[in-house]
Amino acid sequence: MEQKPKPAVAKETPKPPVVEPVEAKKPEAKQVEPEVAAPAPTPAKKVEPPKPKTAESKPKPEPEPKPESAPKPPWKEDSKPQAKKPPAKKPAKPKPPIDAGKRFRRLIRENGPISLAQFMGESNALYYSSRDPLGEEGDFITAPEISQMFGELIGLWLADMWVRAGSPDPVHYVELGPGRGTLAQDALRTAERYGLKPMVHFVEGSEALREVQAAAIDGVVHHDDVSSIPDDAPILLVANEFFDALPVYQLIRSAQGWYERMVGLDGEKFVFVAGDKPMDSIVPDGWRTARQGTMIETSPAAAAVMSEIADRLVAQGGAALVIDYGSLESRSDSTLQAIRKHKKVDALSFPGEADMTAHVDFEMLGKVAKRQGARVEGTEMQGDWLHALGIDTRTEALQRRAPRAQADVIARQRDRLVNQDQMGLLFKVMGLASPDWPVGVGFGSRRM
Repeated sequence: MEQKPKPAVAKETPKPPVVEPVEAKKPEAKQVEPEVAAPAPTPAKKVEPPKPKTAESKPKPEPEPKPESAPKPPWKEDSKPQAKKPPAKKPAKPKPPIDAGKRFRRLIRENGPISLAQFMGESNALYYSSRDPLGEEGDFITAPEISQMFGELIGLWLADMWVRAGSPDPVHYVELGPGRGTLAQDALRTAERYGLKPMVHFVEGSEALREVQAAAIDGVVHHDDVSSIPDDAPILLVANEFFDALPVYQLIRSAQGWYERMVGLDGEKFVFVAGDKPMDSIVPDGWRTARQGTMIETSPAAAAVMSEIADRLVAQGGAALVIDYGSLESRSDSTLQAIRKHKKVDALSFPGEADMTAHVDFEMLGKVAKRQGARVEGTEMQGDWLHALGIDTRTEALQRRAPRAQADVIARQRDRLVNQDQMGLLFKVMGLASPDWPVGVGFGSRRM
């Protein structure tokens, strides 16, 4: 990721004015879509408004908050969901997609079974580069599409870290896999109330989504990967549902050692087959002595991205949030799945036409970050983290001025993000920071 400058010397920072809520958004996450009340202004988010963020009058400067006391959430007593904005312009119709299935079949017939990591990596690259997968007409919905509160609280966390680090300027906001730009809109709008106006960088490979993002966020700079992010200033990085789409290897322990689970053919159908080459070299240390028959997933791609993020934090200063579904500890067995039109489908049946994902190994990511010298704040359940950041207070503030029907919708959206039987338990939030930056709230016993 980035390398160099550390946060600037602390300076007097204006205390953030009250955050003007934006309407609660229309759901969009890899689950069932939330209900939308007819009369009230529906929350609109991922539907990227072509209009850039509204500028607000600057607050009078006040003394910088003490390092250990985080700014209080600026939720106005009378705050209400913002009126729905017109949707951002839709991306141009993509060219007819390449037939990934046909290509893989030819490759397997000519050369034999291929790695699952290759199958998944190439399938997802084609899938994301050829469509906008979000929303009712897409395949899944993500948390920023469910409610504006998700992005607002992320913006609050980033602004708090930045203020207590001395408000370095310049600073870069970096988002990996930003979807339609909805999370960035909410986070940046909230952060601006604290005086935080970073340069915005998106790591995005889809031309279709880049077009939508550019309409939503003024001045955004796109990158193919993290290596081209500027290294001249601290970074505030967010990766929401990014790591789960990176390719994984599935390895099985046999009497002779570890072998890869590969993709072959049974007639025209893609099936899993056993590889014939030893793969002990990529087995994580903790699994080397696992019992025979054990299957694990490992992602060198995820480790490489985390390594670069950690390097950037150490060299440049800054903080990062990784939000995804997965486990706190490394586990065995397959978690591979594919989502198409909001339903789970056979993982191998729709290459390039379905979103292939696997659970994120947060234990592994934490080890990589620590090895590179970054500080790992911790990993929390998404529900617990959002509660610690004040989602209940924010919900009440939005409900106060909303019609009754819309108030119920706002509550259901909150519940979907935090309840254990929905996204609250399965999704995790990992915090990272430069060693000389302040400790982030929301991890351990620290609350906003």
